[in-house]
Amino acid sequence: MGEGVQRRARLWRSQPPGNAARPSQWLFLGESLSMAEPLLRNMRAPLEMPVATQHQVVILIPGFGTHPLRMRYMARKLEEAGHRVKRWGMGFNFGPTEENFEVFARRVEQVHARYGQQVVLVGWSLGGIFAREVAKHHPDKVAKVITMGSPFSHTPYSNNVWRLYQLITGQSVERPPVSSDLAAKPPVETVALWSPRDGVVSVRSARGLAGERDRERALRCTHMGFSNTPEAILAVAQEVANA
Repeated sequence: MGEGVQRRARLWRSQPPGNAARPSQWLFLGESLSMAEPLLRNMRAPLEMPVATQHQVVILIPGFGTHPLRMRYMARKLEEAGHRVKRWGMGFNFGPTEENFEVFARRVEQVHARYGQQVVLVGWSLGGIFAREVAKHHPDKVAKVITMGSPFSHTPYSNNVWRLYQLITGQSVERPPVSSDLAAKPPVETVALWSPRDGVVSVRSARGLAGERDRERALRCTHMGFSNTPEAILAVAQEVANA
């Protein structure tokens, strides 16, 4: 107990390298406005979803510290478009461990076996890291990876929550529990959705470089908005339909 507290205290005091690229504090504070999205939704016309001609099986992976319920609206809309949408199977996402990666990999294998087709993985923030890493080890089970504001490129300090991540997990962002090159592209089609309004993960980290993903696509939502804004949902639906 005491050792864990001391380790977290040391991690909290650690300093980022000089090349870390973090979103401005104004953008970070603006993330709180995303809490109003469910209320604004009730004031708008219902979001009409184009029906896909090719129906896909999709697994949604929540971001760090969030539950699949935060992606429930996106799931409903993708189902309206004709896709089968499944949860990732682990509840809250409290960070990567070898066991968590193994559990999620088994989940992908089970869904693939049940429906007899490759699965599209849609990962929000840290959820995108899970998607990319599992796709690297099971490319025969994965049709496509779509990341939304996921910090797979640049330095692990290029975001505004790395200290919080270290405090909760007790892990250094420099030494993740799973040995892997996060920037290496999975051997499946990989699309990175990013936003210049993201107040959590830097553009440099979420957009990546050529060779680290197949394509990148800019949206105008906040980081929290990737999970529930009309723009993000329509973008994900289009990418899923083209898998």
